[in-house]
Amino acid sequence: MFYKQSSIIALLLAAALGSAPDVSAAPKTCPADGKLKIFIVSGQSNMVGFGQLAGSPGTMETYVKSNPKDYGHLVDKAGKPVVRDDVWIVNLSYEDKKKQGWLTTGYGASDGHIGPEYGFGLMVGDYYEDPVLIIKSAWGGRSLSHNFLSPRAKDYPKPEKDGDAGFQYAEVLRHVKEITGNLKKYFPGYSGKGFEIIGFGWHQGWNDRISQPAVDVYEGNMVNFVKDMRKDLGIANLPFVIANTGMGGWDIPETARYKKKVEKLMVAQLALADAKKHPEFKGNVAGVETRGFQRSQEESPSRQDYHWLRNWETFYLIGTGMGDAMVGLVDDGDSPSR
Repeated sequence: MFYKQSSIIALLLAAALGSAPDVSAAPKTCPADGKLKIFIVSGQSNMVGFGQLAGSPGTMETYVKSNPKDYGHLVDKAGKPVVRDDVWIVNLSYEDKKKQGWLTTGYGASDGHIGPEYGFGLMVGDYYEDPVLIIKSAWGGRSLSHNFLSPRAKDYPKPEKDGDAGFQYAEVLRHVKEITGNLKKYFPGYSGKGFEIIGFGWHQGWNDRISQPAVDVYEGNMVNFVKDMRKDLGIANLPFVIANTGMGGWDIPETARYKKKVEKLMVAQLALADAKKHPEFKGNVAGVETRGFQRSQEESPSRQDYHWLRNWETFYLIGTGMGDAMVGLVDDGDSPSR
């Protein structure tokens, strides 16, 4: 479903108004059962994350100062980002940047950035009494039409190296298997009482949206990706949240040569959440419209439009929007188990 509960509407309205809802006091509404709750987040460079922390304008530093009501709870009295002690994150995406620890800032492209994992982790961490583990598998410059292509979309040889068709798809599965098979290594606080893979968050699309052929097959490839990932993880109705690649916002000029294919991709990414079009995904796939999270160059620290201008608030809102939608899916139905 395209998620429209009051909380996500509040996020979208807040984004349009330049503010964000206060999520600091969110009650934990899912009682503990002793099992570790696991979420997978994946995609390309905007899931890697370029929400800038320091400097001005458009960074966490400036937003905390200008909007303490909305963001003051994200830092301590000394002004340092708070660290969650109930949400753990493991990122094995790049060999030279493997990182794990309690959720805070710095799990983006560098220690000075966040990705959607940050806001996502805050939301799901607020929902569960049990500890949460986020497995992050994301790489810049990778497409769904090739790198993340799932097996049922095309008959291709088993991927052996980066650049092969389906290599990133296989890597996500490898990461999940490696981490869940060695939980004491990757999450030292693991109780040994079992785990559940609860949901999958997806934010990707730049490398597809610049190619008309990739745009034309995106929806079908995404359907195959969801079905194959569920099959390979062994979880029939694993909840998926898909945040579209809304760079450019709602006001892409009519004269822009890329306007039609970019907007077609944005719609295709949300199509799986349309229960009329894809009834098999009703109640287990949600879409998050991100175009309202676009900020202007004047409000942002960079001119990199393909990285949301590195605006910290944008990445925060994408993450909290995805987390809120995920909570809506698992709260509305039975949690998957493993």
